[in-house]
Amino acid sequence: MVKSTRTRIISMAAAVGMLLSALPALANSLQSVKVTQGPENSQVVTISLSEALAAMPMHFTTTNPNRIVLDLPGIDNPLGRASETVNTGVIRAYNIAQTADRTRIVVDLKGPAAYEVRKDKNQLFVTLHGSEAGSGVAPSHFESASASPASSANSIRDVTFRRGQKGEGRIEVTLSDPGVGIDIKQKGKTIQVDFLNTGLPQSLQRRLDVSEFATPAQTVETFAQGQATRMVVTPKGKWDFFSYQTGNTFTLEVTPLDSADKTAGKTRYDGEKLSLDFQNVEVRAVLKVIADFTGLNIVAAESVAGNITLRLKEVPWDQALDIILMTKGLDKRENGNVIWVAPRQELMDKEKQKLEAADVEELQTEIIRLNYMRAPDAYAILTGKSITSVQAGEKVTCATAAEGVGGRNENFPGSSGASGTSGNTNSMVSKRGTVNFDLKTNSIFVQDTFDRIAKIKALLKEIDIPARQIMIEARIVVAGDSFSRALGARLGFKAKIGSGGISTTATDAASIATGGPGTTVPYNVDLPANTSTFTNAASQIAYTFISSNAILGLELQALEADNRGKILSNPRVVTQNQVPAVILQGQQIPYLTPGTNNTNATVAFKDALLCLLVDPQVLNNEDIILNVEVQKDAAGKVMASGIPIDTKRVKTQVRVKNGETVVLGGIFEQTQNNDTEKVPLLGDIPILGALFRTNYKQDAKTELLIFLTPRLLDDAVTLK
Repeated sequence: MVKSTRTRIISMAAAVGMLLSALPALANSLQSVKVTQGPENSQVVTISLSEALAAMPMHFTTTNPNRIVLDLPGIDNPLGRASETVNTGVIRAYNIAQTADRTRIVVDLKGPAAYEVRKDKNQLFVTLHGSEAGSGVAPSHFESASASPASSANSIRDVTFRRGQKGEGRIEVTLSDPGVGIDIKQKGKTIQVDFLNTGLPQSLQRRLDVSEFATPAQTVETFAQGQATRMVVTPKGKWDFFSYQTGNTFTLEVTPLDSADKTAGKTRYDGEKLSLDFQNVEVRAVLKVIADFTGLNIVAAESVAGNITLRLKEVPWDQALDIILMTKGLDKRENGNVIWVAPRQELMDKEKQKLEAADVEELQTEIIRLNYMRAPDAYAILTGKSITSVQAGEKVTCATAAEGVGGRNENFPGSSGASGTSGNTNSMVSKRGTVNFDLKTNSIFVQDTFDRIAKIKALLKEIDIPARQIMIEARIVVAGDSFSRALGARLGFKAKIGSGGISTTATDAASIATGGPGTTVPYNVDLPANTSTFTNAASQIAYTFISSNAILGLELQALEADNRGKILSNPRVVTQNQVPAVILQGQQIPYLTPGTNNTNATVAFKDALLCLLVDPQVLNNEDIILNVEVQKDAAGKVMASGIPIDTKRVKTQVRVKNGETVVLGGIFEQTQNNDTEKVPLLGDIPILGALFRTNYKQDAKTELLIFLTPRLLDDAVTLK
């Protein structure tokens, strides 16, 4: 603010001259100003005049610093003193200032205080109650001299509740008379409003549950309290409240404070707080008072007219201005420190006329050279199109064949530099304007009015910035842990018994019976170690016993393997914001495709690739959204029918902070086998049964993990 608070308050004396212009100038004079002690620790400022006041003077308060201001129109100050130090109770001092047509009395306070103003013949009494102990905030009072203490005509007509646009709870009370005295204060965790000397119909004595409106207010209870009516509002959470009255409608608003997102994007008021009490005062005069208080220039149109009854307590001045404008159907336009106020429809009509006047303005031509942005992308924005649709042809896939690099926007209208007249309602150019571009110089050509070109240049200055570059690093880990064990035995026996022979085969047994040769021992029990999963043969222990008529052979086999391994793949790729990229490595495995009748076979290829495909988007808070696909293929074991391809693939969208690592997914496989093969009955014999069975145990684990780390890069980056 340019002016101090005291200077602004004193300068407001010139504005209030419009409030009671019918009174003769300086027809009355100030006789004395006294401060005395009142009942119940109150203080009374008694202002004596030479004649009685025709109407209650205007009065208002400020909070920084705390002051009460009274304007006495048509009053002369023959006392000759400007200030008086009191320094008792809540009053620090008072100041008297006179202008050409009025006298202003400013009471400086030590803190917030509630006050009442009443007049009796030629005396004006201001009763101050001071701030509540421990609260630091005085209760608010809406008092009026026009409200008779014994009046039975004052009553409440209606009580309604609604939710405001900013999530505030709004209680509106319709009064029978705008001069009803109102006392507002916070009592513990509730808000208490007393309507003094005001009746309440039986139908309105009720308790409203308003918790479903999603505002801080939970209940609104209204009931009779002697000759007055009391309203108790119970909020929850963190909240604040303020109140105001326009005409016969008193409004209490309870606003939330505990959630930043409730006020995000909403109008926030941060002006100095003030209290105003106007009874049937011209709107133009009220605007002048606010202009003097704020130091701003408020220009009111000639069509701004009418009177307003308004009472505000501890309301920011900018909110007070909006309340006044809303009540009278007005609106404002701000330009620097000048505020233009006019009826809402009048402002809309003038803005429409300004737009229509642009249709006859001379067109100008401007060449705008772009530094970082591609001209076709800027063209798309200016003509109301989407850059995404322009770049829709840019696709990358995990394909081994190179697809070539083509220019973006090759099929976009106007890419050759042709004129592009805007017919799009979202276009930045006017109906008469045109825009086109040149790829060679990366420039935009605009033909339009001076104001429209200035807006286009301002827009392009904001968006013509270097695109962020991102390095995306993936780690693909395949870990294996396998254990297997196989135990087996072979047992053979052949002998000649009498005229017969014993062996595993009938032929061999007959040969032994006839005395034929037999140098080897055929196996009667053949259960060797299972070597199907091992690359090496099993270890063996053999024993052979030979006698004159018999041969006994025993062979024990054992095999154990413990395999642990890890395969790490680490692809990395650098790309620009919102530009897809791919990096891959692998091999193509050939296989035969038989022709007709198994003739004329041809060779085809299968891809076994490691591929990283990303499409990043950098957010304003430097978080990164990634559309990502990771693929890892490998050749499997060679089979009779060909070579299978082991495929591992993940495709997803994630949001991750710059430099942080996210786990995209994992696959865990575990295989457990415990097999036994044996000779029936013989294999179950304790100890000796091991010679007639084979045991095979397998425990294999395989785990796949995929990690992804995006990093925003500076202008120059080297991959290491």
